[in-house]
Amino acid sequence: QDVTVIIGGCEVTMSTPAGPDPAVMEAIKRGNRVVFLDVALVADESNTSQLGRIKLELFVKDCPKTCENFRQLCTGEFLQNEQPTGYKNTSFHRVIKDFMVQGGDFINGDGTGRQSIYGSTFADENFLHRHDQPGMLSMANSGKNTNGCQFFITTQKADWLDGKHVVFGKVLDGTSMLTIRKCEAVPVSNQKPRIPIKVVQCGEL
Repeated sequence: QDVTVIIGGCEVTMSTPAGPDPAVMEAIKRGNRVVFLDVALVADESNTSQLGRIKLELFVKDCPKTCENFRQLCTGEFLQNEQPTGYKNTSFHRVIKDFMVQGGDFINGDGTGRQSIYGSTFADENFLHRHDQPGMLSMANSGKNTNGCQFFITTQKADWLDGKHVVFGKVLDGTSMLTIRKCEAVPVSNQKPRIPIKVVQCGEL
């Protein structure tokens, strides 16, 4: 935060440490957890363009098992062969404008991989929440009870998915939704971004 003070008759702008994010604190007060995905367009190692941070509120009281799977894949707490495994360095492999952006396949990177912290797949936890607005976080699947690591975030209402995909969180704030819109606007070929949209960092707030 920038604060302007008067010193010796002159205005001086000073930076002060920013306090806790109020939106994050409110989510935690609701009994939920907040994770983040930092995303960038990565043409190659020398050509990277930051798109921004996506903060996601996880509905842990309503969907504890699904949320814990997602949270651990964000933080790297899930280990395979003693190595942190999850969403860091994965891509949003599927983008459909006016519908959703999909990612999370750290196995194959193309929407065919499945892995969860509970095993290959786990069951649909419940359908308490709906795809009733942009910014809903939901599990991708290949049919009933086939949840793994893949997820999608809606960019419009998608009520035909209600009762078929588990909604377990939402985009926390407007700045995060703007980052989703940037992802949505990336040119695609057969729903695959022409320039990879990468998760360059992720974790819990």
